[in-house]
Amino acid sequence: MTDAAVSPPSASKRRVLFASLIGTTIEFYDFYIYATAAVLVFPDLFFPGGDRMTAMLASFATFSIAFFARPVGAVVFGHFGDRVGRKATLVAALMTMGLSTIAIGLLPTWHSVGVMAPLLLALCRFGQGLGLGGEWGGAVLLATENAPPGKKAWFGMFPQLGAPIGFILSTLSFIVLGQLMNEGQFMAWGWRIPFIASALLVIVGLWMRLKITETPEFKRAIDRAERVQAPALTLVAHHKFALLTGTLAGLATFVLFYLMTVFALGWGTTAMGYTREQFLPIQLLGVCFFGLFIPLAALAADRWGQGRTLLATTVAIALFGLILAPLFGSGGMVGVIAFFIIGFSLMGCTYGPLGAALARPFPTAVRYTGASMTFNLAGILGASLAPYAATWLAGHYGLQAVGAYLTVAALLTALALIDMGRIRTEGEG
Repeated sequence: MTDAAVSPPSASKRRVLFASLIGTTIEFYDFYIYATAAVLVFPDLFFPGGDRMTAMLASFATFSIAFFARPVGAVVFGHFGDRVGRKATLVAALMTMGLSTIAIGLLPTWHSVGVMAPLLLALCRFGQGLGLGGEWGGAVLLATENAPPGKKAWFGMFPQLGAPIGFILSTLSFIVLGQLMNEGQFMAWGWRIPFIASALLVIVGLWMRLKITETPEFKRAIDRAERVQAPALTLVAHHKFALLTGTLAGLATFVLFYLMTVFALGWGTTAMGYTREQFLPIQLLGVCFFGLFIPLAALAADRWGQGRTLLATTVAIALFGLILAPLFGSGGMVGVIAFFIIGFSLMGCTYGPLGAALARPFPTAVRYTGASMTFNLAGILGASLAPYAATWLAGHYGLQAVGAYLTVAALLTALALIDMGRIRTEGEG
């Protein structure tokens, strides 16, 4: 069967790209409102009794749970994505993430049910991670497996755009709530609104995903009887090197992002003395540069290669780690703004081509599982403990230790990207 025979028309491709974008926007919005609340709300409402920094570290510990749940979601949803199809699996992943997020907005706090409150919060956080573990890989494949030759990075960039858009929506929701209500109202019930409101976004996402069809490459895999019985076992047995290098290739991306978001927000509103109202708009400005550089990096990756674009960006991230402390630690508004603009611009450059690059080394039969596993294992290594580790390092050794942490992660990623360049598989282009 030829590509033309299974390639969807342009209108269908636009629907596919929008469905991949809206889905990841919702997923990352849900993920980021938790990250923001983990700094601003949960230490007081779910982990009271100690000093502020101890409570925040406990909150960051629940934040990390989702990253350990994500590989589980990658295996579970990846199995059905490679066996049954991309469409149905993406719908199930969106439902899992959405319901877990809405439930967080309805949870009782420590003052109502005691120790059950953080336990229920941890359970919902696990559900968020489970859903996102199955979401990202499927959304990337939905886009890249519909891409024409030479446009893999450009198509794969659309689900990546969901990250900055979701972050902007989540941050705006907290900024607006801060303007409309006082601190007492926000802590009493206002913080719940962004979680419960995600139900509206989930409905839109489900409506879009139910209208799409299967990807051409997965249809060809069915026609050629290429599907395997146990994608996860096949992945481990035959694609270990691709799994390892892909995981390390995403390391610097995750470390950078969660230093720029969760850690920076926590450190800025505690040790540096900024208020939430002062700090969130600065962070939001940086995220706009994140969104701007994603399509620019995708265009560069299609022209000069995904590996070269990612490698050049990773070297720049390593250098950024060396100036992190003088920029962010200056305490001045100009330094903090420069920190966010530079850091988030680099984040866009690495995140834009990453989806297509992580999917490329795997054949169609295990691509959903393989891309999801590399992305989510990188999340465990690079993001699950990053806010906690960076806060501890900054508290004991200063911000220069946080910068060194980022530089080391970037150097490991650079080595992995060099090795990834040696892997070739079907479907490249």
